[in-house]
Amino acid sequence: MIPDSFNLHERPGPYANPYLTGILLGLVLLASFLILGVGLGASGGIARIGAWLSLHVSAPHTLGSEYFGNWGDKPLSYYLVFMFVGTFVGALFSAFLNKRVSFQVERGAAASISIRLLYALAGGVIVGFASRLARGCTSGQGLTGGALLLTGSFVFLLCIFVSGYATAWLFRGQWND
Repeated sequence: MIPDSFNLHERPGPYANPYLTGILLGLVLLASFLILGVGLGASGGIARIGAWLSLHVSAPHTLGSEYFGNWGDKPLSYYLVFMFVGTFVGALFSAFLNKRVSFQVERGAAASISIRLLYALAGGVIVGFASRLARGCTSGQGLTGGALLLTGSFVFLLCIFVSGYATAWLFRGQWND
């Protein structure tokens, strides 16, 4: 049921039940294995969108690229592109539906907006580069690799949690209010 108006000052709706959401995500992963024969991830879709953009700047260079060239002149014809777009649209729809859309920069009192945005950009670039270098992202490693019981995926997830706690400790001064 879609509300008649989206008043951003109304009280937001409840969050989804995490247990139900986890079960549904597991069923989506199972369906992906059964229907497509492959798991889930996000960085592959983003990389293919980058290849598509690169094609519009210089098609000969993109098609001759060792990285993008293997995808041909139609890099968007790939299941992870549709999954990425669907995830974005679905999340946006859910946020509007539950009145959880607001335009703000989340930050602690000690951090200026520009510093917070700079940290977010730097972190996003590092994670994006690392996910392509590793040929997979955290969702691919955690969901697909974990479902396949791959030792490397469990080691990766352990490292993600340890580095996340270490990073939070290093930057905790930005959020102390």
